[in-house]
Amino acid sequence: MDRRSFLKNSSLAFTGLSIMPLSTSSLSLSSDFESKRPAPSDRKFSSEAVETVIKKMTSVIKDEEVAWMFENCYPNTLDTTVDFEYIDGKPDAFVITGDIDAMWLRDSTAQVWPYLPLMNEDEELKELVKGLINRQMKCILLDPYANAFYKDVSRESHWKEDSAQMLPGVHERKWEIDSLCYPIRLSNEYYQITGDASIFDDQWDEAMRLAVKTLRTEQRIDGTTPYRFGRRTAVMIDSPPFNGTGRPVNPVGLICSAFRPSDDSTLFPFLIPSNMFAVVSLNQLHDIYMKEIDDHVFAHECHSFAKQVDAAIKEYAIQEHLSFGTMFAYEVDGFGNKIFMDDANVPSLMSLPYIGAVEADDELYLNTRDFLLSDHNPYFLKGEAATGQASPHTGKESIWPMGIILRAITSKDTAEIRKCITMLKNTHADTGFMHESFHKDDAAKYTRDWFAWANTLFGEMIIKVHTEHPDLLKQKF
Repeated sequence: MDRRSFLKNSSLAFTGLSIMPLSTSSLSLSSDFESKRPAPSDRKFSSEAVETVIKKMTSVIKDEEVAWMFENCYPNTLDTTVDFEYIDGKPDAFVITGDIDAMWLRDSTAQVWPYLPLMNEDEELKELVKGLINRQMKCILLDPYANAFYKDVSRESHWKEDSAQMLPGVHERKWEIDSLCYPIRLSNEYYQITGDASIFDDQWDEAMRLAVKTLRTEQRIDGTTPYRFGRRTAVMIDSPPFNGTGRPVNPVGLICSAFRPSDDSTLFPFLIPSNMFAVVSLNQLHDIYMKEIDDHVFAHECHSFAKQVDAAIKEYAIQEHLSFGTMFAYEVDGFGNKIFMDDANVPSLMSLPYIGAVEADDELYLNTRDFLLSDHNPYFLKGEAATGQASPHTGKESIWPMGIILRAITSKDTAEIRKCITMLKNTHADTGFMHESFHKDDAAKYTRDWFAWANTLFGEMIIKVHTEHPDLLKQKF
């Protein structure tokens, strides 16, 4: 099932849940599983549609602990991270990532993504998403190279010593291709589900043109870039080499990304999952500008750009692996150098069907996936606590729940999905929430108590399982 079909079916599943009588009792959790949600009066944002889904989902999940985890995780973004208001008559939503009090363009999109199928049933939720789109456009116009922002522009950045252009309101200025792709993904999905084209106003248009211009610049066709980044740190992956510009590339049409979605610097600047994400985003812009904004010149520019990047991916990113045949490399430089690995953050090679870049049964993807889940992948770890994808961001011994979740989301194998849910159940360290990472041999050693993206992604996965494999949730894990 492709991403569009899933969203359509997912929307129907949500609707089916929400039209059931509210009196239907949810799972009666024992005293061992008391809700970890804030009291209703302390929640940052409330949605009746989301609350209804929680009630219905917990009533169909037989495993009490998994139901408890869903109840805690699925609404975590709304419960804890949203600052919503109207500014100059327009909705505005600032969504922090969790225990870091700043908004990432990537994280904020991913955090509200599981709620999008409910927008037509909940006008306030629809306004929240519309407000986030408005806020993201402001952020892009402030600095298209920045990845994270503050709402209070007078606030001093924790990273003020970085050798980068730190404008007021910028938390961090790490250039990541996906930071511009995620707002396009959110805008397109909002429009596809609601049919509301009012988001495509002058501010949105200006931000999108700047986004495309920035992506074009970072093809570095003339061998140059205005972007520089340096950080005083003992951690090598905190900064790109060569005065913050990254390693040399052969300008073949791919887009340079100084950093991965993990916020770690790239080894080779042509980060393939992010380039594939850019192709998806540019094609979405093409359709929007053709159908709604009626600017065929810019629409064709986006389409031509997407074709150029896609052609370069086919020529330089599809590589032969000694053990797995033809597959996608993670990063390349256009000179023939490449690395075979993956990072648990999205976009990743594992997540390609999830972001709409390939079909889940694509042969190249399946070859790549086999590699990702093998001992040949240096960041696929096997431990006493679990097996799963890691990230250089947290070292050589920590597995990311996000990687396990994406493995389940992109799988059609019920045994594999069951294994993933079981591992997530066994590694939340009795907290009821997902974390950034945990030690492969001891899940009690974890990073980040409050990581809203991972929490809501867990909820998204459970709903997808209910939609596609409902019998799985009738079992104990």
